[in-house]
Amino acid sequence: MQFALCNEVLQPLPFARQCVVAAQLGYDALEVAPFTLAADPMTITDAQAAEFRRTAQDAGIPIAGLHWLLVAPAGLSITSADAALRERTVVVIERLIVLCAQLGGRYLVHGSPKQRALPPGDSLAAARERALACFARAARKAETCGVTYCIEPLAPRETDFINTVADAAALVDTIGSPALRTMIDCSAAGQAESLPVAELMAHWMPSGRIAHVQVNDPNRRGPGQGAMAFAPIIDTLLREQAVGHYRGIVAVEPFDYVPDGGGAAARAIGYLKGLVEGLAERPAAR
Repeated sequence: MQFALCNEVLQPLPFARQCVVAAQLGYDALEVAPFTLAADPMTITDAQAAEFRRTAQDAGIPIAGLHWLLVAPAGLSITSADAALRERTVVVIERLIVLCAQLGGRYLVHGSPKQRALPPGDSLAAARERALACFARAARKAETCGVTYCIEPLAPRETDFINTVADAAALVDTIGSPALRTMIDCSAAGQAESLPVAELMAHWMPSGRIAHVQVNDPNRRGPGQGAMAFAPIIDTLLREQAVGHYRGIVAVEPFDYVPDGGGAAARAIGYLKGLVEGLAERPAAR
C-alpha cells in the first residue's frame, strides 16, 4: 500500500522543501493542490510544470495527482446558470487535466464544494444537467491525457450537491467514460454515508467505480487523531487491493493540523504504516 501526502499540509514551505520533507517522513508520493504552485494555476507554463515534476522526482517523491482543483482562479462554478462562467470553469478543468499529466500525475480529485453548490432558487435537476455537461468534457479530456478524473462526494456541511458515493456513481454511470470515476474521502463519508467507511469500501470497490481514497477523520484531523476507527478501513483496503478491486494510492488529507502541518504529516504516516504492518503480521485464517 502506498501513501501520498496532500502538499498543502506542509505550507508555507516552498515546493522543493515540501518534496524533501514528505520523502523523509516516508510518504511515497505527493497529491498536489494547484493553488499551492501558483496563485492562478492557469499561469503555470509547460516549462514550469516540467520543473515541478523534476523537483519532485529529484527528491524521490513523484506527484501522484491533483486535488482542490477550482480554488483558483476565483469565481468558478460547474452548476451556475451562466453559460459563460461554466465555459470558463471547464477551460480551467481541462487545463488542470493537462497539467496533471505534465506533472506525472495519474488522477484528479474534483472536490471544490463552493464551486459546485446549487445556485439559490435553482432546481437540483437543472444544476445536475449543467454539472453533467462539465464532467463529460472533463472525462473526454482525461481520456485524451491518460489520467482519471474523480468526482468526490462531500458532506452536506460542505456542499449541497453530490454528498454520497451513490450520488457520484450515478453521474459516473450516466457519462460512461472509463476516465471518469469516483472516490472515498473518509472524513466526508463518516458524516454523510449510512454505512461505516470500511463497509462502504467493501460495497463499492468491487464495482470498479472507486479510483482513489483520502484518509482523514470527521473531526478534520489526520487519521488516528479522532474517533474514526482506521484499522477496519486499512484492513478493507488491503483486502480489496489483494483481489484487484482497488489499485489506487491512499492520500493523507487533514485540514486541522495538530500540532502543526509537519507534525500532523509525521504522525499520520507512522500511524498508517503501523496499521499496515500490524495487519500484515496477523495469523493467516485457517
